[in-house]
Amino acid sequence: MGLIIIAGAIAVFVLIFAISGFKIVQQSEVVIIERLGKYSRTLNSGINIIWPVIDKPRDITWRYIVESLDEQKQIRFKQKSKIDLRETVYDFPKQNVITKDNVNIQINALLYFQIMDPVKAVYEIENLPDAIEKLTQTTLRNVIGELELDQSLSSRDTINTKLRSILDDATNKWGVKVNRVELQDISPPADIMQAMEKQMRAERDRRASVLEAEGQKSAKILEAEGIKESEVTKAEGEKKSDILKAEGHAQARILTAEAEAEAIKLVTNAINTKNGDPINYLIATKYIETLQKMVSGKDNKTIYMPFEATGVLSSLGGIKEMLNQK
Repeated sequence: MGLIIIAGAIAVFVLIFAISGFKIVQQSEVVIIERLGKYSRTLNSGINIIWPVIDKPRDITWRYIVESLDEQKQIRFKQKSKIDLRETVYDFPKQNVITKDNVNIQINALLYFQIMDPVKAVYEIENLPDAIEKLTQTTLRNVIGELELDQSLSSRDTINTKLRSILDDATNKWGVKVNRVELQDISPPADIMQAMEKQMRAERDRRASVLEAEGQKSAKILEAEGIKESEVTKAEGEKKSDILKAEGHAQARILTAEAEAEAIKLVTNAINTKNGDPINYLIATKYIETLQKMVSGKDNKTIYMPFEATGVLSSLGGIKEMLNQK
């Protein structure tokens, strides 16, 4: 009976020992195994067998956030044996940072990193999450301290790139790859915010005034160009009208002169055939036409006497002689 009890105890001990030697590791996780306090091997995902008592998993400190009842986030640390190889996001609380122009601002940052070498992450640093957090905070202060407030607010991409490069180089010996850093929020003090709002409002008013002035300037220029084009068109029209009138007058005078020349020619031919003097005839005709115009008024009681009556009488005599010949 005693042998049966001993055999049963041994069987139970062996079963417990065998069960303790089985380790199931989840996908994207690893476990660091130490044998008698010294690194032995790394267990990958799947079923693994270790020697109980002799082999022991090495714990690693991990960071997690706990939300309280008042919605305040609290950072806690705990020890666990399984190392997560997936990309991890650290949401750092707001911290005060002083810019180059001595403005105290609050910045909330996000850090995305991934453990590439679990052995280095365990043995090269004591508390990996805390070390990454402190390194991020100090690096952020150094980077923001080299920039003025306006540059800090407008150069987030530059700050993110610079932070990622510095953190990636610093955490490389810890077996960590920093993928990216994001500045979630930048909060200047209230008085600085008010000053920035006033500056922004003044800048918008200035732009509005400039745009309004440019609009009025463009309107006046267009109006002046319109008046100029109108005057030019009007002047060109008047010029063409005057030219046409002048050409009409010239053409009329030419036709009148041609008609008179033709009449004189006919009179001259007629007088020459009767042996008369055509000059006396023309002078007498013009004299009579002029004299008729002078006395053509309704109440004209003025008597006109020619200055050289003999010349006129001779001209009239010429007309009489011409008529007699006809």
